[in-house]
Amino acid sequence: MSKAHAATEGLDTLVGDYCAAWSEHDGARRWAMLERVWAADGTYTDPSAHVAGRSALDAHIAMTLREALPPGASIVATTHVDAHHGRFRFGWKGVLPDGSTFLEGTDFGEVDDDGRILRIVGFFGALSSRAGPASAPVS
Repeated sequence: MSKAHAATEGLDTLVGDYCAAWSEHDGARRWAMLERVWAADGTYTDPSAHVAGRSALDAHIAMTLREALPPGASIVATTHVDAHHGRFRFGWKGVLPDGSTFLEGTDFGEVDDDGRILRIVGFFGALSSRAGPASAPVS
């Protein structure tokens, strides 16, 4: 197995565990998950929030579980992690107990030297296509 392939597999596990934290209602279990995957000074930004630090992310996830996610919903990664130069991206979705999707998005991130997530910038929904002719090549 190549070093790059092994690193990507490690990121798939890291991101899977990170997504699982977004579905964990038990505060002690969620905190243990975040300690494994999230840098103490990591930042999380999406269209509705910006938080800095592991404790702030934990509080944000707890609030999201209480007030924003439908009962029984879970957040799951939908793609393998695509990575280069210490940066990565992955797709995810919110899944209801019946298997239907209520939200999807793409997150872009960065890992620290210890292999924990240092930064996530998240976007909700799919990109919309651009109307009109394709851009002309730059000459």
